Amino acid sequence: MVCNRCISAVEGIFNQLEISIDDIKLGEVNTKNSISDEELSLLETNLKDLGFERIRDSAHQLNDKIKTFIIQKISDLDISENFVLSEFLSNNLHKDYSALSKNFSQNENFTLEQYFILQKIEKVKELLLYNEFTLTEIAGKLGYKSVQHLSTQFKNNTGFTPTEFKKAKDHNRIALDEL
Repeated sequence: MVCNRCISAVEGIFNQLEISIDDIKLGEVNTKNSISDEELSLLETNLKDLGFERIRDSAHQLNDKIKTFIIQKISDLDISENFVLSEFLSNNLHKDYSALSKNFSQNENFTLEQYFILQKIEKVKELLLYNEFTLTEIAGKLGYKSVQHLSTQFKNNTGFTPTEFKKAKDHNRIALDEL
């Protein structure tokens, strides 16, 4: 779960299955009572139908927390030019960055840094389409040192300059939780 709509969707599944929730937040649901194997099977089927999955092992749970922190940080649109991903994650997860990075790379299709860049690029696409901010403002909000740096990274990842992307009919956006 990476957004409030995700929380609502998951909460709806639990309510539909009449499984009482004690607490629900991004990436985590605590139930009031134990869940039977039958309920768990139904829950997993319903979650899968909506594109969710139950994370079973600690490595995947850690990656889910990492993703949630990264997505939230980018959504806040308040990344300073001096932002250091390794410090941010280590401080928030209270773990050594090299261990976080190794775990992430072993269980995902890319490195933590690549994931962070891909998430920022998707946010740039969103902001360009909403047309609320200039490219200079977007660069500042997402921690780019310059518009040129943003544009270069954008082109390397999408094949388009930000201007070309904005003019294109097919915007090829990727849902944040699918990265």
